[in-house]
Parts: sequence; structure tokens; C-alpha cells
Amino acid sequence: MSQALYRKYRSRSLDEVLGQDHVTNILRRALEQGKIAHAYLLTGPRGVGKTSVARILAHEINQLPYDEEASHLDIIEIDAASNNGVDDIRALREKAQVAPVSAPKKIYIIDEVHMLSKPAFNALLKTLEEPPAHVVFILATTDADKLPATILSRVQQFFFRPIPADIMARQLMAIAEKEGFTIEADAARLIAERSRGGFRDGISMLDQLSALADANKPLSASDVAQHLGLSATETLENLLELYQQRDASGALNVLGELEKAGTDPVVLSRQLLSLLRARLHQRPELITLVKQLIEVDRHPHPDLKLLTIFMDNGEQPANTSPEPSPLIASPKTTAKPPVTISKSPIDKPEPPAATSEAPAPAAQPAENSPKTIPKQEQTNGSADKTAADAAPAGSQPAPDSSPDSTATDIDWDKIIALAKEQSFAIATLLQKCSWQRDGNTLTLYVGNAFNKKKLDDAKNRPLIATIVQQVTGTELDIATIGQKAPPKDAELAKIAELMGGGEEVNLEELS
Repeated sequence: MSQALYRKYRSRSLDEVLGQDHVTNILRRALEQGKIAHAYLLTGPRGVGKTSVARILAHEINQLPYDEEASHLDIIEIDAASNNGVDDIRALREKAQVAPVSAPKKIYIIDEVHMLSKPAFNALLKTLEEPPAHVVFILATTDADKLPATILSRVQQFFFRPIPADIMARQLMAIAEKEGFTIEADAARLIAERSRGGFRDGISMLDQLSALADANKPLSASDVAQHLGLSATETLENLLELYQQRDASGALNVLGELEKAGTDPVVLSRQLLSLLRARLHQRPELITLVKQLIEVDRHPHPDLKLLTIFMDNGEQPANTSPEPSPLIASPKTTAKPPVTISKSPIDKPEPPAATSEAPAPAAQPAENSPKTIPKQEQTNGSADKTAADAAPAGSQPAPDSSPDSTATDIDWDKIIALAKEQSFAIATLLQKCSWQRDGNTLTLYVGNAFNKKKLDDAKNRPLIATIVQQVTGTELDIATIGQKAPPKDAELAKIAELMGGGEEVNLEELS
């Protein structure tokens, strides 16, 4: 059985540790000066050398040659993930009192120390406060935030960084050469970027891809991209170009092809971020795209998040009409057609001044009622009546109409149809909803708290938002209310119109 490359090329001295000079330089100087601390804490992301440095440090303290295959009685490794109870730490405390067998120090390496239970930490704390003179603790963890402050204050903490891509790429090429095959610089860098700063991950990928290596042909970037599920650089360049041209349709076509090819949206977003990082100094306006792509990794539906990023950036031809479409019409909006014909200002509710009769008082509540129509007919003649009769069906509704019958700017049947293609359960919930659009806000009256909880679920909410955006051509703020839509009262609606909007309040419930 062949040995895994990440084990075969593990660092065996502080000089061989790459990318962590800020740690190894301090440890090397401390060893030269004989300044040995009683406890060290090595923190950082996985696969960057924490455990390797812990083992090297233990052997350097005891002045022993480092051999990964050999074990030493005075260097004890403990996996806190499987030995995290208080009894395990109590046993460690008792054994720590015993002097070392042959080395100057008895050294305990506790890996993944953040996995210890709270009682176990309390048991360890006493030993860290007053350790025996012959004991050294080396703790390692990927999550130092989970350690109690009392532990952190009693150790020397060293922070390990992700390995830079340039350093890792050079090391991968050197390992490939030692293994008898070659790899192109672009391919090595692609592996380095894909491993996100983790040496162990990068070397493991190289080990996996080494089976594709040919004595007469180096491992190419296209080979790496194909077998690691990465997108070609040309595709990424094309996608960014479409984004900058605000070509949402073209970008969505590219994303659709990538989805059919099985491309992971999280991996795609990371590749785009890597490409954008090198361009920000020339195109600082791309910082908006960078901020949006960062959210893809944390989103419950990364594919939909990536989709909406490019949809939001594209032009919105379906929503370019200057006419507002609020759910509850204001008196000013309802009076637009007759006012326009008589050439009065749009933003003023007064009737036209150039008439044969005295002008009506300004801001009269009855101005929009049917009673004002005969007066305008007397003033403007039959042409006004013909224009009013020819008003389009999509014009603003009467104030006492129900929300469902007046908000014609949303094709709710189309929303239901699209929802059925994605999730029949969501479509069923939406069919039970009453809805109301007010400007950029879409309110869904879901009827009860159970349905509201379903629609507000982190898995369903982004899907609903995407479907609504596909139908309306714009991104709406969606609010869900766990009750049925309130009854519409004509008089209250008129009052709300005069006040510039509002909502009905049941005074009996408040009393």
C-alpha cells in the first residue's frame, strides 16, 4: 500500500514548515534561548501545519530526532474529539504528576482541544494554573473562540494563517517532480486556490490527480478543472463580461449551462471571487459583485442566490412603466385621466382653472367620487366622457375594491405555475394566500401561523422571492402576515387615501 502524499511530505523540522514564518521564527528563537513555556496554543484553519508544528516542537523541546513513525513515552498525543470527558482529563492530571521516563519534559499534545466539555476544561484549568515543572502542554484547535477565557489567558497563543497560493503552487510542483511527473504552473495554482490555503487539502488533490499524469504530458489546468468540477477560465471571463454589460439574459444562459454540467455554485462563486480579487485595483466598481458573491457560500440556496445576483444586475424592461402601481389607489392617481384631458397639473388635485364654471374647492374629498364626473362632463364636453370610458383596464382601482381584484401588475396565476415547477408544497401554500402589493412591498396574508412559518422557512423564502422576481421583473420586499386579509371598508379606504396611505385597525380589538 502506497503512503498518502500529505503524510509522506509532512514537515519534519521548523525549517520545512512553509507559510508560517511568523510562528516558526519565534519558536526557533525561544528554543535557542531555552525559554520553554508550560503551555502553547496553536490555532488556525485546518491543514495548515498546526499538528506538524506541535510534534516538531515537542521533539525539539526534548532534543529528540523527529520520526513520524516512531513513538516516544514522554510525548503523549490525545485526540480531544474522542477523549473529551472530565474523567479523561482527570486521568491525564494524575499521569502528569509522574516524572518523564527518559526525556527532560513530559509533553502532552491535545489536538482539537475545543471539543473538551465544560467540566473537562475546568479540570484542565487547575493543571494549567499550577503545572508540574516537568510538564508542557501543546494545545491545537481550529476554533479558538470555543475555548474559555481562563484557558486562553494561561497559554502562549500562536495564530496560523492560510497558506498563500503562490507558496503552495511551488510546493505542489516540487512534490510532483519528486514523484516522477510534471504539472503545469496554472494547474498547480488552480489546485492551490481550490484548497483555500490548506496544505493537506492541496497535496491530497495532487495525490488524487497524479493518476492522470503521463510521462510525456504534464498535468494541465484543463485536466484539473475537469476532474475537480471547476469551470474553465474562459467561461468565468465570459460570465464577468456579461455582468459588466448588464446582460442578464446572457448570464442566465451561461449559468444554466453550468448547472446542467453539474457545477457547484459555491465553487463557481469562489472561482469568480479569485478572479475578481486580481481585478479590483483596475475595476473598483466590481466591489459590489464581490460583496454579493461572498454571501453565496452562506446562503441556504446558493444556486438561487447566484441566479439573483445576475438577474438584479440586468436591465428590467418589464418594470420600466412610469405609472405607479400601488394596491390602494390614492385620490390623486385615480383622478389622473380627466385631469390630464383638461390639462391641469398632475401633482395637484384642483380641477382645471380654464373652465366655464367656477372652480371646485381644492382637496375636496368628494373630488374622486362618481358625483364629480357629470361636472367634468359639463365642463369638458363629451370628449372627456369618451376618454374616461376608454380608460385602460389596468388603471388604478376604486378605493373600495379588494386587493386581489385591483393589483393587476402581478400575474398571480403565473407565480403559482412557476411555483409548481419548483415545489408543489410552496405552490399549495401560495394558492391559499391573499396578496397585496404596495409599491415595492408584496404582503402575503397566509391565513394562520402554521402557513406563515412554512413560507418564512429559510429554504422556502429565497425560492418564493426568486419566483416573484421572475414574474414581476423586479425584486420585491415580501412580508408575510399570519392572518387573513382584513375586510375592506369603502369609507376607511377613502380616509386612508386622503391621508396618503395606511392600514385598517380594528378599534374593538384595541379597546
